[in-house]
Amino acid sequence: MVLSDAPLVRALNGDRPAQTPVWFMRQAGRSLPEYRELRVGTRMLDACLTPDLAAEITLQPVRRHGVDAAVFFSDIVIPLRLAGVEVEIEPGRGPVFANPVRTADDVDRVTAIDPDDLDGEAIAAAVKIVADELGATPLIGFAGAPFTLAAYLVEGGPSKEHLRARAMMHADPGSWHRLAGWLSRISRRFLEIQRDAGASVVQLFDSWAGSLSTADFRSFVAPHSKAALEGIGLPSIHFGVGTGPFLADMRLDGAASGVGVDWRMPLDEAARIVGPGVTLQGNIDPALLGAPWPVLEAHVRDVLDRGRAARAHIVNLGHGVPPETDPDQLTRIVELVHSAS
Repeated sequence: MVLSDAPLVRALNGDRPAQTPVWFMRQAGRSLPEYRELRVGTRMLDACLTPDLAAEITLQPVRRHGVDAAVFFSDIVIPLRLAGVEVEIEPGRGPVFANPVRTADDVDRVTAIDPDDLDGEAIAAAVKIVADELGATPLIGFAGAPFTLAAYLVEGGPSKEHLRARAMMHADPGSWHRLAGWLSRISRRFLEIQRDAGASVVQLFDSWAGSLSTADFRSFVAPHSKAALEGIGLPSIHFGVGTGPFLADMRLDGAASGVGVDWRMPLDEAARIVGPGVTLQGNIDPALLGAPWPVLEAHVRDVLDRGRAARAHIVNLGHGVPPETDPDQLTRIVELVHSAS
């Protein structure tokens, strides 16, 4: 369901609504006391796969902050869990895989799983609950991008430089492309489940793309990310951290309606790089959420001013909401963006 009159959807379609849309990556989560209360005694992945719980967590920031979109509460490794890959979230560390994928035989083993066989019943049920309650407010479905998923799978868990994943690209490019292609289909199927249940927009997150060179992104990553988004039938956003050196490539040859920009690059500079055919999203520095309000207010106004260089602008952070953020700061940002519009 595409809510064509919603400011977020209009912006992604190249229009500039009277009120600039704003939402926050990781708005559904640890910064909210109501979230922490709801999660007591429930493991992360279990929460993601419990429809009533996932739906309520998704809706909490919309009620509290008045943002222009909900983003579906899940985790990028959920589609792998649904595919039967053994993964757990270790507190303080992140996703950990029992059987890392490091050899051609490992790739054969994991890619034998058919992405079309994903059991999306719990995801679809949660999305439907959210979409029904949101009404005219869009729900953003999301998935991890193939490289970020591969980085976790190959390393076996979180890593700073993703050396094994980047090495596989060059040491065994055939295995790399088979793995990345399979992950692209996994992400695509996860997005389709959310789309079919009522999401209005999708976003592909490439959290670790900043560790790549421009050449490696173009050769080993971009084609697979493009396949995950192209023809999805909804407005789409492609976001990565540290992607300034290849920001123009984040358009994925037009498969992405919007490109997310992290806090490192001013939006007017980003607009010159990506050109007039794409909407920009971003890019409040998450670090400034802890600054005094006058400092944060001046920064948000600067982001709004620079965002006018793009064909359209969606206000967001340059990454996710830190867990220690005062939720009132987010509410004030929403009020400021809407009033400044």
